[in-house]
Amino acid sequence: MSDNKLISFNLLSVSTEQFAIIGDPPQKDEGINVTTKFRFGFDQNNRGIGVFTQFTFSNSSNSPFLLVEGGCHFQIAQSDWDSLKNEENNSIVLPKGFVAHLLMICVGTTRGLLHSKTENTPFNKFFIPLLNVTKLVEKDLVFGLTESSSEKELASTPT
Repeated sequence: MSDNKLISFNLLSVSTEQFAIIGDPPQKDEGINVTTKFRFGFDQNNRGIGVFTQFTFSNSSNSPFLLVEGGCHFQIAQSDWDSLKNEENNSIVLPKGFVAHLLMICVGTTRGLLHSKTENTPFNKFFIPLLNVTKLVEKDLVFGLTESSSEKELASTPT
């Protein structure tokens, strides 16, 4: 499938899937690690795609101190949904460029959630780093149509 096809969609809702302050913030000069996890959900009945981005902040001894996971819930236009169907494989194929675009929206949304949840706290100085999501999405995302909903996860990545 061409990665240049325009796909019409709407952002239906945003969710805070998880938020936790687990411990004290690291010391001023202490290094931190940020681990990412990306999941994609699929709802065939409503032409829905859910994108979930989770970020775990850990101190230099690898103890987590902050966790945030945001979700963006999209609906694809009916005509475009139909064009994404692969009848031969009984699947929906989302082009990797489109998947990267949805992921980019969700990463930015989660960045805003983190800011909002930590505003006026010592944790507000920690932020989600800029990510090149096009390098994270290496191939089209395929969901089988045999189930009404499904979920897929991209590998966790330290950033």
